[in-house]
Amino acid sequence: MSLSLDAVNALPPDDFVATFADVAEHSPWVAEGAVASRPYASREAMIVAFADAIATASAETRLALIRAHPDLAGRAARAGTVAEASRKEQAGAGLDTLTDEEFARFTRLNDAYRAKFGFPFILAVKGATKTTILEAFEARLPNPPEAEFDQAIGQIVRIVRFRLEDRIAQ
Repeated sequence: MSLSLDAVNALPPDDFVATFADVAEHSPWVAEGAVASRPYASREAMIVAFADAIATASAETRLALIRAHPDLAGRAARAGTVAEASRKEQAGAGLDTLTDEEFARFTRLNDAYRAKFGFPFILAVKGATKTTILEAFEARLPNPPEAEFDQAIGQIVRIVRFRLEDRIAQ
């Protein structure tokens, strides 16, 4: 379902937050931060408001946002217990059809990444494949923690962008 920008701008604040609370994984505070920037002149302005809400949050709050995301092709995804948007995005990248060997490789990489950084590997998987995701995992695992924190936030902003583009009419 796609909403018009006029409809978005007309939503009472509580309804706005309820409508967009799931855009940032289990983090309705992002929508709460973005609502204050209305009315939006464009869909892009709305996306920027969500990105600004993330960018201006404390480091601890942004870390909690990163940690709210599921592992890519992780146990929760395989069990079907991730948020609907994450399930669809991971399925679109073919992560719902992994062989046992591929699942084992993802599990090893997820575990190594979490052990090193203390949060899950984040990648906006829209348009990605199993192969490109695994390549990104391998390329980013050697990074220093500060770089990966920034990379994770940047990927979350991309995820938020994709989700808002899917929900708001141009």
